[in-house]
Amino acid sequence: MSTKLPTLEELLQAGVHFGHLASRWHPKMGEFIFGKRQGVHIIDLEKTLEQLEKVTGYVEELVANNGTILFLGTKAQTKGYVREAADRCGMPFVTERWLGGTLTNFVEISKLIKRYHMLKRMFETGEMQKKYGKREQLTFEREIADLEMRIGGLKTLEKEPDAVAVFDVRSEMTAIKEANRKGIPVVAICDTNVNPLVVQHVIPANDDAIKSIEMMTDLIAAAVLEGKKRRKTVQKAAPVAAKVTIK
Repeated sequence: MSTKLPTLEELLQAGVHFGHLASRWHPKMGEFIFGKRQGVHIIDLEKTLEQLEKVTGYVEELVANNGTILFLGTKAQTKGYVREAADRCGMPFVTERWLGGTLTNFVEISKLIKRYHMLKRMFETGEMQKKYGKREQLTFEREIADLEMRIGGLKTLEKEPDAVAVFDVRSEMTAIKEANRKGIPVVAICDTNVNPLVVQHVIPANDDAIKSIEMMTDLIAAAVLEGKKRRKTVQKAAPVAAKVTIK
């Protein structure tokens, strides 16, 4: 595992340790809670670091083996960071409304993705302008804009993702249920008010503070990039191994 992890002090500065009101806690998060201060649960940051080491290692390994991780964050304060992180590491994302069936009925989603690419290609090659008048072209432009909004972040997805990275469990329960039904592992920030049992790779952390969200999205993106580096290293080494075998 080579992703650089934050220090305890950096986690504190980002407010990762602040949970929710103790009255709103989920008992299954008990093992990740350090204590309570002024009625608010405090997350055990040593446990957070332990989990971050495990989770980033898992992400690196998955990506090194050509896996794909879908970044998911539709909450207002989350979506910008999720999209930026996904773009930076070249992974698909959903930051607008989750389309029911994205995972459980991927065949239909893939049809939308193919249509999006077809329409874009027709405009880029000039085929659209040759075949259709301005009114029809405007209709297709509107369709492209609608598809961009609905599945634009999924346009590089050729098959079901190998994992889903979730940055607010309560907001994304529909997607998590789909992932669980399909056996797709979920990596997620789990605040003190959520059930961690629906998540396979738990990161106990504040899911509301902007700095905490930014730190977690950055860490997952960094792990993806480390995994891609390992993938390239293996690809470069392969021809050398082949030459040795031939001799």
